[in-house]
Amino acid sequence: MSQDNLIKLECTECHHVNYHSHKNKKTLKARLEINKYCRWCKKHQLHKETK
Repeated sequence: MSQDNLIKLECTECHHVNYHSHKNKKTLKARLEINKYCRWCKKHQLHKETK
């Protein structure tokens, strides 16, 4: 993965960075919001893209 397309996904409840992913920044301008599993909260939570 190239570094310019790499994003971090952070849990909205506990604010841990749990996932790294990539996206096409030319086609997707808004920040991603995905329901993913948080191992610190031990349940599925909303994860938002951070810088």
